[in-house]
Amino acid sequence: MGQHMKLAPHMIQSMEILQLPLLALQERVEQELESNVALEIVEPQGEDDPATDDRVDQHLDQRELIVSDTATEDWQRLSEFESSHQMDNEYSSQKYTRARAGERDRKMDALANTPARSKGLAEVLLDQWLIEEVDAQVAVVGELLISYIDDDGLLGADLETILEQHSGVPGRALTMESLEEALLEIHRRLEPAGIGARNRRECLMLQIDRFEADPGHDPAFADVRRLVADHFDDLLQNRLPKIAEQTGLGMDRIHTALGLMRKLKISPGRDLVDVEVPPIIPDVIVDLDEETGEYVAALSDGLMPTLRISKRYEKMARDRAVDKDTRDFVSNNVRNAQWLIESINQRKNTLLRVVNVVLTRQRDFLDHGAQHLKPLPMIEVADQLGIHVGTVSRAVSDKWLQTPRGLVSLRKCFSGGTETDSGQTVSWEAIKAKLKEIVDAEDKSSPLSDAALADALKGIGIDIARRTVVKYRQQLDIPPARRRKVY
Repeated sequence: MGQHMKLAPHMIQSMEILQLPLLALQERVEQELESNVALEIVEPQGEDDPATDDRVDQHLDQRELIVSDTATEDWQRLSEFESSHQMDNEYSSQKYTRARAGERDRKMDALANTPARSKGLAEVLLDQWLIEEVDAQVAVVGELLISYIDDDGLLGADLETILEQHSGVPGRALTMESLEEALLEIHRRLEPAGIGARNRRECLMLQIDRFEADPGHDPAFADVRRLVADHFDDLLQNRLPKIAEQTGLGMDRIHTALGLMRKLKISPGRDLVDVEVPPIIPDVIVDLDEETGEYVAALSDGLMPTLRISKRYEKMARDRAVDKDTRDFVSNNVRNAQWLIESINQRKNTLLRVVNVVLTRQRDFLDHGAQHLKPLPMIEVADQLGIHVGTVSRAVSDKWLQTPRGLVSLRKCFSGGTETDSGQTVSWEAIKAKLKEIVDAEDKSSPLSDAALADALKGIGIDIARRTVVKYRQQLDIPPARRRKVY
């Protein structure tokens, strides 16, 4: 004998629903609407109300009064057929009723409004390559090379590796010379310049070649070519004085060349393909009530449809006249629909409760900004609400708040922290905000080192190690001091 903990299916579903952000929840609901016959959307009054069904049924009854005896027999046979397929008939009846009421089919509308899949970079490059007039063998090898080009537009493998991977393919006699010839044609013909480069330096050099091929190009591109070809590593490390010393170029000419380099792309492939960035839709909207001076939260569920269980299928699940298999199927769908609706309602309730605790604890952040975030462990919120810490973690996962200070990740409001010299607690997120403020205000001709940044934070009462400063600086995507220096 032993004790075991098991999660019921509806408990698992409830946890999954709680963790989903708003867009993912919408997609989940759409999938359930497609697969569950007992789940339906509450339509605005007049689109799917009982009065409409009654009018349609009355219209059909009037038609039955004027049909002939033969037609009456046909209707009787049809009625018997529908009774034997009652479940499908109920669904068809709903569609027929809505069509007669003038309602559009939402599923067909959704399909019609779905945007076409955008082409990937490989497809765009192949479209260019197929219209180029090159030798047949070069065309075949070029298609192979294009399949190795990554999203940045660079060749994702060296030619030796490509040759080794395809040397034994029947009907494809690859040589290093044929690969180099095809790659040269890709460099010359495909747009934008730099496509198919083997590294960043070659990518920039190919673009410089195109610029210099223009008769009206800026003569200063000669300095750009020299810097990229001979001093690329020094450029990456911002060692401009060293470049000036080795080349004899003055700082003015180097800065002019750097200005021209801004016309070049290190990822030319990104210009050909539109990257679909998923929109951020806040799950909760936070506003300041001017009358009470308190922040209030409301769920941003205006895009979520209101769900209900179909009364027809509820009645069918209880109707003993319906055959057992059909009744079991309908009962299972009704039960699943009830679980889904309960899970969504529980998600709303839990999310609002967690957000209300956050608004109380992070009032200073909402009033004054990220530097005033306070430490807020999830375990503390869980104890206050009487729920498990895992429930709090799921509730804040991938959720966003629309606040007077803009969009804020809900998880950002939960972090540990430390005490300042004055005894006040400050969160790690607030320390990052203060670090960024110090870097933004520094003298760019003499930027602060990581040790100096640690000392600056210590000067305002925040005592953290230099390695912690390095970690936070990297998380904030702030380069080291030598690369921040402006000459």
